[in-house]
Amino acid sequence: MTALGVLAPIIERKRAEAAAIHCGRAAMFAHAANLEHAPAIERVLAGGSVLAEIKRRSPSGGVLRADLDPADLGSAYEGAGAAAISVLTDGPDFGGSLEDLVAVRAAVEIPVLRKDFVVAAVQVAEARVAGADWVLLIAAVLDGGSLEEALEAARRCGAGALVEVHTDEDLDRALGSGARCVGVNNRDLTTLATDLGTFARLRNRVPSGVVTVAESGVRGVADVTRLVDEGADAVLVGEALMRHATPAALLAEMVAAAEAAWAATRTAR
Repeated sequence: MTALGVLAPIIERKRAEAAAIHCGRAAMFAHAANLEHAPAIERVLAGGSVLAEIKRRSPSGGVLRADLDPADLGSAYEGAGAAAISVLTDGPDFGGSLEDLVAVRAAVEIPVLRKDFVVAAVQVAEARVAGADWVLLIAAVLDGGSLEEALEAARRCGAGALVEVHTDEDLDRALGSGARCVGVNNRDLTTLATDLGTFARLRNRVPSGVVTVAESGVRGVADVTRLVDEGADAVLVGEALMRHATPAALLAEMVAAAEAAWAATRTAR
């Protein structure tokens, strides 16, 4: 498993959180299994799209937008053309909660991704019961057979899964587990520094048919264009939107850039 670096304390806390909800595991899975299946993530993100993220703060960026209203921002994102909305639900380090996800789910029609540190399958069921269509699964966090178990939990719950990778080892495990949607994170887990070059390097190893999302380090429209040109089917943007005076306006520009770059790549082929 990839060294977790500064995330190690967060993961330890997540294990305690997962253990605390384990007693409700059967009920949550039963509830999730009765929900209508979520839109397929590999179809929604199949080309030239943007996932817009909602988060108040982060360990690397500090306070980003402490006073945001998740429902209002989610609606604005939808209006600006986001393909889906990523909601940070970790509290102590990101200022989020499942209540944020519930509020966004009630306000929008597009898919909602729960972005958190999943360490146990029960968190997948918890996400679905709260209204998430998709879940983030970080390969570096889910060691041993835990990644396969989480993916199976997503299938049981009718959820989509975005499997995040940071290294070649992570990518090998993601593909070996059958992931159909891979997120290449440009952030180094040990230093939290970002390098957009990470995406192109790992994208070259992703086989045809697997949807690829570029994550982290996207600061503007030019970065969106670059990443789509380099093979991203979708781009996830968070901090740049949170810091912008009018997030929806910047998002609309990014969506237009992603669509234009995608169309150009199709024409070139």
